[in-house]
Amino acid sequence: MTEVAFHFNVPDKLSYLCRLIRKATVGGSRVVVTGETSSLNQLDTALWTFSALDFVPHCRLPAEQQISANSPVVLTESASSAPHQGVLVNWGVSVPGGFEQFERLIEVVTSDAQDRSQARQRWKHYADRGYAITRHDLAQPGAQ
Repeated sequence: MTEVAFHFNVPDKLSYLCRLIRKATVGGSRVVVTGETSSLNQLDTALWTFSALDFVPHCRLPAEQQISANSPVVLTESASSAPHQGVLVNWGVSVPGGFEQFERLIEVVTSDAQDRSQARQRWKHYADRGYAITRHDLAQPGAQ
């Protein structure tokens, strides 16, 4: 069963996603990020520029099969089109279709009221289906 984790009270979602993805890939994980086109465009740019010393190899779907199959990070609007099912990071507002195919699902949530409300709906969706949910609250001391 997919491991579900929520990271709450993230001050800067884009910066946090870059660091999270970098950490996952350094640890050998393959990551798929889902979200809306505009959000994925921002993340695509940020992964190229967030650190002067790091490069996070990634691609956007649709891409050539060989490129997407070999890329440790894939940015896509639909998880069902992902070439691998390691870690799924949801940057969207709804439950990503096909999330249950992945080993892990990570939800990143800011302190914004609307973002938190949408996250509660996703949390309820996962909990109602029996998924155990891990909570990481960045507002807690020592959480980062």
